[in-house]
Amino acid sequence: MKNIFLGLLTLIFTLNLQAQAIQYQISFDNAVHHEAEIKASFTDLDSGVFSVRMGRSSPGRYAIHEFAKNVYNFKATDGNGKPLKIHRPNPYQWDISNHSGVVNVSYTLYADRGDGTYAQVDETHAHLNIPATFIYSPQLTEREIMLDVDVRQDLNWKVATQLEKLSDTKFRAPDFQYFMDSPIEISDFSVRQFEVEQNGKTQTVEFVLHHNGTESELDTYFEQVKKIVLAQKDVFGELPNFDFGKYTFLACYIPNASGDGMEHRNSTILTDREGLAEGGMKNNIGTVSHEFFHAWNVERIRPQSLEPFNYAEANMSGELWFAEGFTSYYTNLILCRAGIITPDEYVEGLTRTFNYVWNSPGRQFFNPIEMSYQAPFVDAATSVDPVNRDNTFISYYSYGSMLGLALDLSLRENKLNLDDYFKLVWETFGKSETPYTIDDLHQTLVKYAGKEFGDHFFDYYIYKSEMPNYENLFQSVGVVLKQATEQPYFGASVNINQFGAGIIQRNTQIGSPAYKAGLERGDVIMAVNNTPLTSNQTFNDFISQYKVGEALKIAYSRYGIPKFTVVGLTANPTYTIQLMEKEGAKPGKKVLKKRKDWLKVE
Repeated sequence: MKNIFLGLLTLIFTLNLQAQAIQYQISFDNAVHHEAEIKASFTDLDSGVFSVRMGRSSPGRYAIHEFAKNVYNFKATDGNGKPLKIHRPNPYQWDISNHSGVVNVSYTLYADRGDGTYAQVDETHAHLNIPATFIYSPQLTEREIMLDVDVRQDLNWKVATQLEKLSDTKFRAPDFQYFMDSPIEISDFSVRQFEVEQNGKTQTVEFVLHHNGTESELDTYFEQVKKIVLAQKDVFGELPNFDFGKYTFLACYIPNASGDGMEHRNSTILTDREGLAEGGMKNNIGTVSHEFFHAWNVERIRPQSLEPFNYAEANMSGELWFAEGFTSYYTNLILCRAGIITPDEYVEGLTRTFNYVWNSPGRQFFNPIEMSYQAPFVDAATSVDPVNRDNTFISYYSYGSMLGLALDLSLRENKLNLDDYFKLVWETFGKSETPYTIDDLHQTLVKYAGKEFGDHFFDYYIYKSEMPNYENLFQSVGVVLKQATEQPYFGASVNINQFGAGIIQRNTQIGSPAYKAGLERGDVIMAVNNTPLTSNQTFNDFISQYKVGEALKIAYSRYGIPKFTVVGLTANPTYTIQLMEKEGAKPGKKVLKKRKDWLKVE
């Protein structure tokens, strides 16, 4: 009798939870005009005002986006279909009163940006990022969510998502946070899968691709995806335990998409205009590598500053140099280890990011932590007023990737490596999904490499903005770093138009010859040493005829007023990075072994 009573209680509790579940339905009859029709049902509500709102930020993005701007035709009724009173206290919220415990909402969503943040609806697909698509109630974040997708059968649409699948068109999320983190691709896509066995458990890695290419192109691409997955598994020693035993890549390589990548707990969005046959095979595979690494680093090795993610405000984190930057370090390193790019391509590919980071004046203003704080201003954020980020900001992606490189090579000098440090971070924080702080990363490095090493790295390169000794670090793996000091440096980005006017494109860099001479963005250079510029050559080619140390008389105009200044050319601060073999040198066996251990290739 006791067991029967407990069983009845359990059944009643389960039925009550199901009755409380938030119900969403979405349809796409007017997809040709980028509209979706959405219905939401909320039951068992407390008396008083019931509020729903659209999100203002999206997981993996840190800026404000104001998704409510695309919502219209908003209506609310009670359980009997009676219209309810709606009040708008702010641009992104609807307050609904006199509801008697049940509120049914309907609205139209306009959606026409296919990327990792927004939503896009047309007759090629319905590409849905949840915060950009569905309203939510701040009062009901613990309730489970049921979603019913009315697919366009005339377009042969199918549904792909990390949400728990109940049927081909019905899905479940355990709560609000999981739902908001679960993008959906609805289209006539193709699918490839492979299984990975570990610890007696089989997990599926699924690649969903919406594209206009061939099945053969997808087969070729998927072979590279598999290599990336396995190479990253080697870094951590195992895959994460994916919910429902599956990880899903949601890729849209179509002309109407926008280039992007965005990580989620058990899936990622990959979007680009290029198809696989049009350059996408090469140009998009790096995004695959970057986003899958996030399955560990960000999704499970997660900064405490992002827990829980706040959909009502911008999200600031001081750990993005590690979460995004170290992930960026591994992006191309994994491509090299997987044999998708050559060691030459990998090493020389470091050059642009290296120069961007270490020749930036931004380091005098912010350390990597403070650069990370800038994310709400730069991560797909928009503003109409000019800013001085050319001089004050270094992307935490790039800055962190160069610090990851320095840490890896420094550890290898001590017979350690970044892979094993990451394994320790994974074992300590990721597997248990315990959010970490910057001090946690610091102390874990101390634990792994010793107090002197760990304190030095964080004290000089994280809490400060010092530059590691890359020349020695590169030398240890047979890589040559040098500057083109014989080349003259002007210090401005100048585009010569068809009339021979050299227009300065960006803010001149603090400390550069052009900056010291008082030149600024928008200035129009007409002549150098009384020689007019011409449209048949670039400005850099024009300057290359002069020598380091020469003083150039610059005739220019600002706001239409003629002016003159003098620019003293300095040595070009740009670095080149390449394998020492290209310099005609032959690395020794010890150096070659270190390089092999680093790149995992012969």
